[in-house]
Amino acid sequence: MKIAVIGTGYVGLVSGVCFAEIGNDVTCIDIDQSKIDRLTKGHVPIYEPGLEELLHENQARNRLHFTTDAREGVSAAQMVFLALPTPPGADGSADLSAVLAVADQLGDILGDSYTVVVNKSTVPVGTADQVRERILAKHPEGVAVVSNPEFLREGVAVRDFMEPDRVVIGTSSPEAEAVMRELYAPLTDEQHPLLVMDEHSAELTKYAANSLLATKISFINEIANVADRVGADVEAVARAVGADPRIGSRFLQAGIGYGGSCFPKDVQALAKTAESHGYDFQIIKAVLAANQAQRYFFIEKITKHFNGEVAGRHFALWGLAFKPDTDDIREAPSLAIIDALLDAGATVTAYDPEARDNIAAVYAARQRKPQLVADAFAALQDADALIIATEWKEFRGAQLDAIAGTLRTPVIFDGRNIYDPQAARAAGITYASMGRP
Repeated sequence: MKIAVIGTGYVGLVSGVCFAEIGNDVTCIDIDQSKIDRLTKGHVPIYEPGLEELLHENQARNRLHFTTDAREGVSAAQMVFLALPTPPGADGSADLSAVLAVADQLGDILGDSYTVVVNKSTVPVGTADQVRERILAKHPEGVAVVSNPEFLREGVAVRDFMEPDRVVIGTSSPEAEAVMRELYAPLTDEQHPLLVMDEHSAELTKYAANSLLATKISFINEIANVADRVGADVEAVARAVGADPRIGSRFLQAGIGYGGSCFPKDVQALAKTAESHGYDFQIIKAVLAANQAQRYFFIEKITKHFNGEVAGRHFALWGLAFKPDTDDIREAPSLAIIDALLDAGATVTAYDPEARDNIAAVYAARQRKPQLVADAFAALQDADALIIATEWKEFRGAQLDAIAGTLRTPVIFDGRNIYDPQAARAAGITYASMGRP
C-alpha cells in the first residue's frame, strides 16, 4: 500500500519505518525541515533500539521517504496516518489543535481515490468524529476515518510494533475495516489478534490501558511506602501478589513513579474526559496524586538522612531518562529530584547513557543546573551520596565495592531497587531503597 504518515515524532517515525519494513511504500511528513533533512540523510532524532537500522534498510529499498510537502505525500496515498502531538493543556485535557489543523488541511489535498485516514495519535473519545467532520466539510466523498491507537513502549517499540499484543481498530465502515485488516495481516494472528470495535471504544481503550498500568505502578509504590513503615519487603510482597494470574507480575516494581510522554498525559486526559461528561473518576485522580507524591517521598528520604541539611552537599545521580533504553526525559522523576536538591543549595553531577543532551537543553538557560558527565564513575567523585533514578543495565552491573570506594561517603539512595540490600551493606554502604528493610 501507499501510506502517508503525518508527524515524525516517536509514534509517527516508528510506525512509518515499521510499515515500510512489512512491504509498504511509506512517506513520512513533517513541518520541521531540519528534522526531515536529518531523516533523509539517515539520522534518527530519537534513541530507540533497532529503529535506525530499519530506517536505513528501507531507505535503501526505496520504500521509505521523507518530505515537508503534505500535498506531495498525501495525494497518492491509500492511507493517511495522523501521528501528531496531543500535549496536555493547562487543565489537563488533550490539546487537539495539531490534529484538527491537519484534518482541515486534508480536506483540501486528498486525492480523488478512496482514502482511509487513521488517527494514530492518542486522542479523547469523539476525536474521530471531529476529524471526519473537518475533512468531509471540504472533501465530502471517498474518505473514511478510523481510530487505531498505538501501544508502543519506549525502548522496545520496534518489537512491540512487529509483534503486537493486539491491534485495535475503531471503525463503523466495512470498507475501511477491510483495508485495515489487509494492512495488518502480516502482523496479526491468533496470538496477536486484531480487535475491531466502534471508534469511541477504540479511543477509550488506549486511555483505559495506560491508566490501568499507571494504577498498578502507583499501587505498588503505595505498598512500598507502607512496607517502609512496617518493616516489610515490597519485593517479596510483589512476587507473591504477582503470582496470582488474575493480577500478574508486570508493572509491580516499586520505585519513584512513572514518567514519559504517555502515562502522565493519558491519565490526566482520562480524568478530564470523565469530568467533561459529568463523572468524577476518583481512582484516576488518586493515581495522579500518588505518582506526584512518590518522587517527593523519595526526596524526603534523602533530606532526612542528612537531618534536613543538604545545602553545600554534593550528590551523584545515575539515570536521567524516565526509563532505561530511551533518551526521553518528559515527566522524568530525575527532574524533580535535581530541582529539589538544587533549590535546597546542593550540587548535582549526573550521568545517563542516552539522555544527557536532552537534560542539557532543559537546563541551558537556568542559573542553577546539574553538571553532566560522560562516565558513570566520574559522577561519583567527591559525592556525599549516589542517587539512582533510572534502572539502566550498566548500573545493575556496577561493582558495589567500586562505588563505595569512589564516593566521598558510601551512601546510596536507590529509587529503582536495583541492588541487593545485604550486598550493599556488606560493601560498607549505607543503603536506602523503596519498600525494603
